[in-house]
Amino acid sequence: MATATAVEKKPTSGAPHKQRKNALSDGQGRLAGILLSPTLLVILLVVGIPIIMSIRESFFRVNDGIDPETGLVGGGEQFVGLQNYTDVFAGQNQVVGAYGSMDRFWNAFWNTSLFTIICVILETIIGVAMALIMAKAFKGRGVVRAGILVPWAIPTIVSALMWKLIFDEAGVMNRILGTQILWLADDNPAFWAVVIADVWKTAPFIGLLTLAGLQTIPAEVYEAAKVDGASTIQQFTRITLPMVKPALVVAVLFRTLDTMRMFDLPWGMVGQGKYYVETLSIFAYQEASQQRYGQASAYSMILFVYVMLVAFLFVKLLGADVVGEGRPPKRGKSKRKVDTTERPGTAATLEMTGGNH
Repeated sequence: MATATAVEKKPTSGAPHKQRKNALSDGQGRLAGILLSPTLLVILLVVGIPIIMSIRESFFRVNDGIDPETGLVGGGEQFVGLQNYTDVFAGQNQVVGAYGSMDRFWNAFWNTSLFTIICVILETIIGVAMALIMAKAFKGRGVVRAGILVPWAIPTIVSALMWKLIFDEAGVMNRILGTQILWLADDNPAFWAVVIADVWKTAPFIGLLTLAGLQTIPAEVYEAAKVDGASTIQQFTRITLPMVKPALVVAVLFRTLDTMRMFDLPWGMVGQGKYYVETLSIFAYQEASQQRYGQASAYSMILFVYVMLVAFLFVKLLGADVVGEGRPPKRGKSKRKVDTTERPGTAATLEMTGGNH
């Protein structure tokens, strides 16, 4: 039996079919530009101009030496090109730090990298555990959530001074351990003291964003998994982690970039001139405090490139959708619409016969 198909009728007139427009469909780009212009202006003034000035300053050096021709002390700035950058790899400032005798820049570089790796791993594990605890329904859950977020709300310098008292020679930590460890001296314990303080303060940040991701998972998914006989570990690895990955990846990315710029916590806890905890930010600041602005700008730009490279690789490898842009779906073959109002039996007939519509 032949079946008839009804195809959507096209207008016979030569005039093109116009789509219905809403109030914002016309001039959306202009509207977006107007709404974003204040934010972009603030970013340009606060971030863009200082970066440009730092790039320019990194090619200059303060001329404070003695002119061999006149015998006078030089003044002002002198253009040195890439000398500030090449001096970084020359190894002219040897110090004895956590990695033995090496250049001070590389000592700060490895301190920064090691802080980032250890702190972010521990914060991620503890933060996910916090989120799983806070997501459970139990009595006093609101108090627990508020208490977990208190360390993150404390200003970093206040947290640093608090942990400085805890890790003092006669502080609480040594009394708990029943020993005498010089946590704040320039040695390995100082490094781990900063790690403990940073994990305590910022693990709730990852826990908070992970909790937001957990609350978007429907309870029916876990119920179906239990019916299918999935264990707790299988539910965590097959359901929880994949569905919470977008929020978790963004949280880890933010914490990674923030830890790479660590300054105030080791500075407030251990102090300056401690090479076991000296980061690139501290090193650049100390160079600037000695009026070596060109060298300090070069170190800052290297740190800037380092952070940008890590962020780029993080987004590319782990797929952190930090701006909420997804790839547009692939366009398939266009399907013709069925006019079911004029011929009610057409759609059912097509389904029964397997026809295209």
